[in-house]
Amino acid sequence: MAVGIVCAIPQEFQHLERELVAEARESCAGRTFARGRLEGREVVLVEAGIGKVNAALVTTLLIARFGCDPVVLSGVAGGLDPNLHIGDLVIAERAIQHDAGVIEQERLQVYQAGHVPFFNPTEQLGFTVPEALLARVRARLQGFTLPPLPRRAGGADRPPALVFGTILTGDQYLHCEATRERLFRELGGQAVEMEGAALAQVAEAFGVGWLVIRALSDLAGRDARFDFAAFVDQVAQSSARVLHHLLPVL
Repeated sequence: MAVGIVCAIPQEFQHLERELVAEARESCAGRTFARGRLEGREVVLVEAGIGKVNAALVTTLLIARFGCDPVVLSGVAGGLDPNLHIGDLVIAERAIQHDAGVIEQERLQVYQAGHVPFFNPTEQLGFTVPEALLARVRARLQGFTLPPLPRRAGGADRPPALVFGTILTGDQYLHCEATRERLFRELGGQAVEMEGAALAQVAEAFGVGWLVIRALSDLAGRDARFDFAAFVDQVAQSSARVLHHLLPVL
């Protein structure tokens, strides 16, 4: 089966598209799906656009129309974990939609997307990468390192850290220190972005594997939009490099 690869924005997409040995392109729902090969694997690559609806749209098409399994999201995110820095990478073990839930007393209580506690309750919170797929990814990445990200690209002249953890997804660009701290404290997210958990929800519904690879382009605080603009291109390349390394075992 082909691996479906989703990027949200051009800066993420270009690092993979230029390496793709393309065989065919097909347009659907305003998106162009490129069939080809990367690292010897058959892939279908698409630029989704920003947000959960766009991610769900292209994930559905990758699975139902192109027969992809697994589906992988590659790109950048904002950092939540204070121990991480610009350029570090987070690979999802779990993805949670942090903007889904119940609003009570002027505050959102996060709950599983698609559920309400008094109507169709569930103990599930978020979506978990299939165990066998995650085990292959962990094994493949043992001993793997990326080149240091230069200081001009937001790095610290050291190899980027690569961690596994929880990625939070919501339809807002996070530019707030207080919210960053709260999301980390309450949900334990290492990174926050706008597509991953929607991709995971669709993949789980179809019973196919999924993976989210995110490099940190900013730290989701008061300077997030400035850091993002300055560092997104080079940081996105790190995520693409990790995906290239993983493709043989996906």
